[in-house]
Amino acid sequence: MRALVQRVSRAAVRVEGEVRGAIGPGLLVLLGVGGDDDARSADRLAQKVRSLRVFPDGNGQMNEPLGDREILCVSQFTLYGDVSRGNRPSFTGAARPEQAEPLYERFCTQAGAERGVFGAHMCVELVNDGPVTLLLEA
Repeated sequence: MRALVQRVSRAAVRVEGEVRGAIGPGLLVLLGVGGDDDARSADRLAQKVRSLRVFPDGNGQMNEPLGDREILCVSQFTLYGDVSRGNRPSFTGAARPEQAEPLYERFCTQAGAERGVFGAHMCVELVNDGPVTLLLEA
């Protein structure tokens, strides 16, 4: 699994103009599921995201965990895009939808995340806080 994690002041995801998930301060997670991923990968990555200490403490240092802040998770198979051979991405490393969707749902449940709609064309709105962006793999 790959996750692009962004610290945000707020974020929302829309499908066909309708808000399907929205958060205030917290983390926006763009989540890609790979062909070798399983339930352990989802659980491990969800725990890692929840444990990240990327919020400022009283001294302005990135030292505080998520706490009461929220998570919004958006499925993002394009994190497995490979352009090592040409300019058109290949997505052969991404899991097939029938494998990826249950693992996406499991990650969201384990992380306590709001979510987008798996496989839908989504419009993601965010306001970076920092900006702080991390790439995680499990």
